[in-house]
Amino acid sequence: MDLIIARRDDLIVLTQDLIRIPTLNPPGRNYREVCDYLAARLAASGFTVELIRAQGALADSDRYPRWNLLARHTGARAGDCVHFNSHHDVVEVGHGWTVDPFGGELRDGRIYGRGACDMKGGLATSIIAAEAFIAAHPDYAGAIEISATADEESGGYGGVAYLAERGYFSPDRVQHVIIPEPLNKDRICLGHRGVWWAEIETHGRIAHGSMPFLGDSAIRHMGAVLEEMERYLYPLLATKHTTMPVVPEGARQSTLNINSIHGGEAEQETGYTGLPAPCVADRCRIILDRRFLIEEDIAEVKSEVTTMLERIRAERPNFTYEIKDLFEVQPTMTDRDAPVVKTVQAAIEKVLSTQAQFVVSPGTYDQKHIDRIGKLHNCIAYGPGILELAHQPDEWIGVDDMIDSAKVMALTLQELLA
Repeated sequence: MDLIIARRDDLIVLTQDLIRIPTLNPPGRNYREVCDYLAARLAASGFTVELIRAQGALADSDRYPRWNLLARHTGARAGDCVHFNSHHDVVEVGHGWTVDPFGGELRDGRIYGRGACDMKGGLATSIIAAEAFIAAHPDYAGAIEISATADEESGGYGGVAYLAERGYFSPDRVQHVIIPEPLNKDRICLGHRGVWWAEIETHGRIAHGSMPFLGDSAIRHMGAVLEEMERYLYPLLATKHTTMPVVPEGARQSTLNINSIHGGEAEQETGYTGLPAPCVADRCRIILDRRFLIEEDIAEVKSEVTTMLERIRAERPNFTYEIKDLFEVQPTMTDRDAPVVKTVQAAIEKVLSTQAQFVVSPGTYDQKHIDRIGKLHNCIAYGPGILELAHQPDEWIGVDDMIDSAKVMALTLQELLA
């Protein structure tokens, strides 16, 4: 543990350096830069480093290539492989910041910046933990892997999914996976709820805005959809509760978010000073983000929406619609008796002198691909940071929390590999 405390300044600088590389997703900026930085760092620590572009994956392009880093350190003799997986992409900055979102400012024991909490602080913590463990146990058994992967914030298809499809997370290659997502340093995250994204489009007929009776407004039709959601769908979802230990409490029921709504004339480019044209909207679209529970069936989740739409069609003249699946992930939850769970649980209780909490994430993260594609079920999320700070203005991570989590990670490595 003294080796980790001695690396405190190194941990701070490493976290700041990562924050100062603005790996914004979308569109996917500076992915190669952050991978090159990590490659130099880990190669100097004795890791064998591989840079992998997710050629042909969703969102990969020559302008914005999806670069991933995989680093491996092999011990003195045969044993298990422990893999720390972090995503290097961050979401948009948004409004309301009082500090430079890519400044990595250190103030009162907190490091500020977009991605500080979610999850460059966790990535830096895993690196410090691994380097300290290797220094203390040069003759350890097995291997340690550290990955920094792309696009977790937009589904992970250019990152962990791509690697899992190519066998990088197969159980004969990797035995234990820890994802340092910000779930609080005394919590073990066993998995996540399910998600279904869908697009609903209502149809109308264009006409002059001064004579709307000659047209048919798709926006008004969508208004009927929104009204029915308020009357029927939201109350229905409020009755659905789970035994999964989802945090925060409000996410222990099924939820629905309307991500966006677009109807009628497209918004003009920034700087356009003219007025819109007077037209009746002939198309209107919304994006649904439905989060569902392990007790629910995905077919039932979809049926609730289509049943609602069919009821509107039966009652509303000229109502037509299309619904399109965009994305779906089944819920997942690792067993509490899994080796990585029990080992991290014991490490938390030893380092922090408190009982470890078991939680489930309200949103999905890359465990879905390790579980479903890689068929590796001995996987958890554990890392420093406060979940509620993710994607917020003035995002921060506490240095002391990173130190404590690094101790937990290093003790986990000691139990599994030494």
